[in-house]
Amino acid sequence: MEQYIKEELKIPLSPSVDVVVAGGGIAGISAALAAARSGAEVLLIEKQCILGGLATAGLVTIYLPLCDGRGNQMSYGIAEELFHLSISQGVQERYPKAWLENGTKEERSKQRFEVQFNPQSMALLAEEILLENGVKILYDTRICSVHMERDKVRALVIENKSGRSAVCAAAYVDATGDADLYWLAHGDTEEYKKKNTLAGWYYQNGREGVKLRILGFADAPEDTERDKGEALLKRRFSGLDGKENSELLFASHKATLEDIRQNKLEDDSFEPVTISTIPQVRMTRRLCGEYTLKESENDKQFEDSIGMVGDWRKRGMVYEIPFRCLYSGKIRNLIGAGRCVSVDDGMWDIIRAIPGCAVTGEAAGIAAAQTCDFSQLDRRALQDTLRKHGQKIHFAEAGLESDTFPVNTRRE
Repeated sequence: MEQYIKEELKIPLSPSVDVVVAGGGIAGISAALAAARSGAEVLLIEKQCILGGLATAGLVTIYLPLCDGRGNQMSYGIAEELFHLSISQGVQERYPKAWLENGTKEERSKQRFEVQFNPQSMALLAEEILLENGVKILYDTRICSVHMERDKVRALVIENKSGRSAVCAAAYVDATGDADLYWLAHGDTEEYKKKNTLAGWYYQNGREGVKLRILGFADAPEDTERDKGEALLKRRFSGLDGKENSELLFASHKATLEDIRQNKLEDDSFEPVTISTIPQVRMTRRLCGEYTLKESENDKQFEDSIGMVGDWRKRGMVYEIPFRCLYSGKIRNLIGAGRCVSVDDGMWDIIRAIPGCAVTGEAAGIAAAQTCDFSQLDRRALQDTLRKHGQKIHFAEAGLESDTFPVNTRRE
């Protein structure tokens, strides 16, 4: 028989703001920055104690390509701004010379517009730019529940060292990566069925200096001595269960420690510098929006596009992202950003990368500053504002339509 404790609390209500952004990863940073620049009073809530999410606390420090692999830049605006911010204190690896030093298109087509950056610098710089733009940040704070009034979010109940309180806004951005606000609000969501493989990225210092050590265990041979009997190395994780996430971290930490010990035997100067402090899960849960963008819809043009991304895995695949992927009309003042927007499994692996998170985050932030009912948003006004901020919306604006796409072809 299950036992319960009944909890009744009077929860203090904080003064209302214009926009609450839940999650301080790349999508949340982009959304908060865009909303603040649009004149909104913005509160960003982050459960960790630094910004950046997987890109910083998770040590996934590769800013994947802003280009299509054929010499054409696809993602602009805040996506490009954060790219330059991430390396403003220096580049770690993958310096994109052709893109940063006026290379020809032929030179750019041979080198992707990507870079490896320092996670600590990126986290600090992101905080600095948000504070400079007036964004209020609450660190070490978790969202406990969502209170609804009919088809709108009225308040979020949060908890931190001050105890529980509630925050209210006209509009909310779900940049949690796990669609937590949609799930807590009983909105329509879908979980990633394939689940996530184990990873254990960490930074090392040895004979070659400080390097990023990328450990992934999905394809580890089962008959090696190191992996013998380690069933967890082959296990997949949803990223949505507290007990399971702890088991994921135990397995990751154990494999990382074994890798460190092995490397120290081979290089007596070898030392670990830092390890990931969050579970390295990529795809967990997403919202079910007004439109679900499919991986097969490369080259497809959408009237309500809010920006573009290329495919970091292969060259020549380009996508316009329709605004309808960012919201569900069932909850009118809640919008998604980053890796929890409405896409199919194949597209999920593309949109979860930094450029997709930044592009959708910027659009979500501007939209949240413009309306408290996303189903009624003036999409042309959103697109005009995005363009003013440097974003390019359609293939033609990136110079692709004239030589690649016939005018009005496959327009949605």
